[in-house]
Amino acid sequence: MTVALADDHVVVRQGLRLLLESDPEFDVVGEAANGIEALELVKRRKPKVLLVDLMMPGMDGLETTRRVSRLKLGTRVVILTMWGDEAFVLDALASGADGYVVKESCGAELFQAVRDAVAGRRYLSPLLSEAFTRRYLQKFRTTLLKLSPTLTTRERKVLQLVLKGTSSSDIGARLKISLRSVESDLANLVGRLGLNTRHDIFRRVRPRGRTKKK
Repeated sequence: MTVALADDHVVVRQGLRLLLESDPEFDVVGEAANGIEALELVKRRKPKVLLVDLMMPGMDGLETTRRVSRLKLGTRVVILTMWGDEAFVLDALASGADGYVVKESCGAELFQAVRDAVAGRRYLSPLLSEAFTRRYLQKFRTTLLKLSPTLTTRERKVLQLVLKGTSSSDIGARLKISLRSVESDLANLVGRLGLNTRHDIFRRVRPRGRTKKK
């Protein structure tokens, strides 16, 4: 599994490389000291996952995440940062991040975040509160509710099936419409929600996050 690193601290990058490469499953294919370098690295090496710091000179992690998402190269982005403030987490998720891990987390959590990102699941660090996760889910679902009145009856049905994880072909069979019509409705939904793919809808409604038991 190929991974690229973006952090303006050399020591941090070296530590992450050593940690990841201690597991043969991971292959670090490059490092970047800022967002601009990270973007070029992603274009050149097309890693499965980009681990990126939130605060970097030149272009920060949020803008880097947005630009990597727009490249549509299949690279997932996991934010690794010391900042666990709710506002930062929300901004990161809204920018298209597939995971958010605070640097206080253990190595096993970082490994899991990378694996989940590649598998199409969203990962939130266990150090983030369960209450935050609920608020995030509610915010996105509220967006869906506000969008609902503007959708056609068929688009609403398509959205409901997508949220259940139904494939495009099965949606077409259930609604008795062509696959092209399904994909057209999905494209409209994705565009209105400001997302990149249909999978982003499913991942936003079901972010992966765990909290430690007290």
